[in-house]
Amino acid sequence: MNERNFDANDPRLSAYLMDELAADEREQIERLLREDPNARDFVEELKRTADLLEAEFGAEGEPGLSGSRRAAVERRIGGARRGRLFAVASAALVLLAGGATLFFLGRGPFSRAPAGIEGRVTLMAHYEAERADLVSASRVLQSSAASEEHITYRDTEQYAHTEENPWKSTGQEPLSTFAIDVDTASYSNMRRFLREGRLPPASAVRIEEFINYFRYDDPAPESASGDDPFRLTTEVASAPWAPRHRLLWIGIQAREIEWNARRPSNLVFLLDVSGSMNAPDKLPLLQRSLRLLVEQLDPRDRVAIVVYAGASGLVLPSTSCEQSAEVLAALDRLSAGGSTNGGAGIDLAYRLARENFIDEGLNRVILATDGDFNVGVTDQGSLVRLIEKQRESGVFLSVLGFGTGNLKDATMELLADKGNGNFAYIDSLAEARKVLVSELGGTLIPVAKDVKIQVEFNPTRVQAWRLIGYENRQLAHQDFNDDSKDAGEIGAGHSVTALYELVPPDVPFESAGTDALRYQQDGRPSDQAFTDELLFLKLRYKQPDGDTSRLISTPVRDQGRLWHEASDNLRFSAAVAAYAMLLKESPHLNDFGYEQVIQLAYEARGQDPGGYRAEFLRLVRLAKRIAAGETIEELRELGYIGK
Repeated sequence: MNERNFDANDPRLSAYLMDELAADEREQIERLLREDPNARDFVEELKRTADLLEAEFGAEGEPGLSGSRRAAVERRIGGARRGRLFAVASAALVLLAGGATLFFLGRGPFSRAPAGIEGRVTLMAHYEAERADLVSASRVLQSSAASEEHITYRDTEQYAHTEENPWKSTGQEPLSTFAIDVDTASYSNMRRFLREGRLPPASAVRIEEFINYFRYDDPAPESASGDDPFRLTTEVASAPWAPRHRLLWIGIQAREIEWNARRPSNLVFLLDVSGSMNAPDKLPLLQRSLRLLVEQLDPRDRVAIVVYAGASGLVLPSTSCEQSAEVLAALDRLSAGGSTNGGAGIDLAYRLARENFIDEGLNRVILATDGDFNVGVTDQGSLVRLIEKQRESGVFLSVLGFGTGNLKDATMELLADKGNGNFAYIDSLAEARKVLVSELGGTLIPVAKDVKIQVEFNPTRVQAWRLIGYENRQLAHQDFNDDSKDAGEIGAGHSVTALYELVPPDVPFESAGTDALRYQQDGRPSDQAFTDELLFLKLRYKQPDGDTSRLISTPVRDQGRLWHEASDNLRFSAAVAAYAMLLKESPHLNDFGYEQVIQLAYEARGQDPGGYRAEFLRLVRLAKRIAAGETIEELRELGYIGK
């Protein structure tokens, strides 16, 4: 360590966080952060404090901390310390906002701070003198939502905002093209929010990940030697929330591969051990989760462990799982501290995976993090380009998200999508067991990559349509036949489901879309349009190590079933989709509410290995109570939330 070079009052540290330094000064600070763990810890704390203050006290010019929030903090901090606390908060905000004018706290010696780096030295010293009080208050703020105060808080979690897919007129847009998705993180993250006594933000809800969290009773390919690694199934019935509309169910069931019959694996655990992971639901849960995975491996498999904080490092070189005790001991030794240089860790992890590459084996990096990349390569675009370059090596990527309050969901989902992999959120050891034990084949064994779906609707039978979910997986129609375009991956045993809501021609319908076509009224339909085909479904995929896609295609017909005559598959997935739409406050559900979701899911729950469908019903009931305004104490008394 080089502790004598670290000065907490150095204004370049805050300037570094705000990207205000010249290249040579930035290089000096980054060298310091690599060499000195105390400096890394300090910068990490500065960033977390800035994020917390911005989220908790409001942005510039906003009212900020409410009277009840202020009272709660003051009661917990108490006495003479509380006036100083708010002065510190004001000073720290000015410091980390680059000398902006801040009036909203209304206290403290700083209503305006000098601009520039030099002007921050005094403020930094003031902040340092009171840092313990500020940290104490931060803890109160972070825990207050679950306390008797019932104070709503904002945190620094990040989600990508998406609008639900709109209605499309078949006469104007007869094609729908998208990449499949087998991520499940959004569902387990929703469960975490509910167990905290609050509904998830709408942007955290991705409908397809709710649906694909569950296994469906689709027929799998009959033999392991068949041409295609999965079977495609379709069904049509009325939509439960709009009985005059039709609901199209598309199911893809991947072939099961016995774990003992799998190919050998070359795994690299890329683990975030930065200061932001220092919480019981982060690094300790990560360690316990990966222990479950290691216990499933055998001497055919190899594991390396790379960690990253301010700098990346090799904890365990690629090691045969014949020495599994050595792998487990390396996991147990991990501890959290420092800032988060994820880009350097990604480079090192992929290099190790390439050096130990197993031809025709399972080569994968498993990234476990809360997603907070704040040193080195930090912006989402650069991280994505880094992953896209690395995937060319034939190494797949899985992303496991952990923790609360600082979760960068949008970044992790995008990295998994671009890295030929999947994204799961681990909120408990039970979820870790589902992802890393029960469904390990789907997590680690790819059976197809770049899987795309294209649907052509028959305008004589479908007036309008909308795809339910998959908003951020849309593709240009010409990308369907372009083998250079990336799409989704499917693992062994995976169930993938897509739902479309369709409007028949004889049902009144108005869409706020484009004007009617001037030169193609009725589209001059072909002879095929007058058959009983509802639509034509096409699917393309590549073998995991292939470069050329294979096409599967089939017409789909509507047998006229009502929703209560449909299979459990269609009805249960419709219930899950409707629940997700409720959480997104969708305009498409009419009067279909929580009770209707519960009734539909209960009647279609079918076989329930693992109890996941029963848990779904409990979560819907909990969400209904939270939406109705029941307090945390009431939910605890009813047993919905732990004491």
